[in-house]
Amino acid sequence: MKIALFSSQNYEKPFFRQLSAHYADFNLTFFDEKLSAQTAEMATGFDVVCVFVNDSVDAPTLAVLAKIGVKCVALRCAGFNNVDLAAAKQHGITVVRVPAYSPEAVAEHCVALILTLSRKTHKAYNRVREDNFDLNGLLGFNLHRKTVGIIGCGKIGQALVNILNGFGANVLVYDPNIGEGNYTQVSLDILLSQSDIISLHCPLTEHTHHLINDDAFAKMKPGVMLINTSRGALLDSSACIRALKSRKLGYLGLDVYEQESELFFKNRSEEIIQDDTFSRLVSFPNVLITGHQGFFTQEALHEIARVTLANISAWESKQPLLNQVK
Repeated sequence: MKIALFSSQNYEKPFFRQLSAHYADFNLTFFDEKLSAQTAEMATGFDVVCVFVNDSVDAPTLAVLAKIGVKCVALRCAGFNNVDLAAAKQHGITVVRVPAYSPEAVAEHCVALILTLSRKTHKAYNRVREDNFDLNGLLGFNLHRKTVGIIGCGKIGQALVNILNGFGANVLVYDPNIGEGNYTQVSLDILLSQSDIISLHCPLTEHTHHLINDDAFAKMKPGVMLINTSRGALLDSSACIRALKSRKLGYLGLDVYEQESELFFKNRSEEIIQDDTFSRLVSFPNVLITGHQGFFTQEALHEIARVTLANISAWESKQPLLNQVK
């Protein structure tokens, strides 16, 4: 079984190599390149293509994969918005994913963004390194008793609810697909209007694309904090810049970005960033951006590799595919 891993990173290779040893016929090849219609020919001779969040598995790419005999696409992530499922079905290509690798990892990173922004620890770190111990400009606020709105409350959202309850926050949730829990279920409009902090945890679909736009910002409290560790295109970046300039948006924490496929997961410190929207975002003093590292823990990487390889093994042996995307 020959498996081609696109967009492979050095940090994940040890996990895949170690766990693939449990499958005698698995032969893994790691490609640095992203999968696209232009690079898909590199998978010639492979049975399975394994991809990550910023690989393009659109109709043209799937057509090439089908032509060269690839029969399975294994996502080593939870989201599948980068896959044209109709085209995959048309070509008889099976798609599997990792639905939950470590909800706690992403939820904890979300809280790290909240606390860093609220207590300005990133600025304090830089000051102290320069022997500057002045507290002016570092005034923060308590998370205790603040109202935090969570849009989308799947496994990651539920993990975040548990953490926020420990802080003594008032948690509001908007998600039509869940039942009662240790939170208050409200409409989206109420959540937007009453929350001091809003965190996005819903999947990216045609219905949630640019869910946070000018209209949504108009409903929010002045000085609201917005956190996105889900998918970049949930947020209209241009509307976000307007909200920052008007001070409607008081704090912004991003681990994802709409055009991140051209930026993230590479060292670009010697380059001139060509994305003017991204450059404008990072110029604001109340914006904190991390490069899609919310998932990045030892536990999560182990689980991603384990489930990905188990999915491929189940497909190879024609066992029930618990994680198939249809």
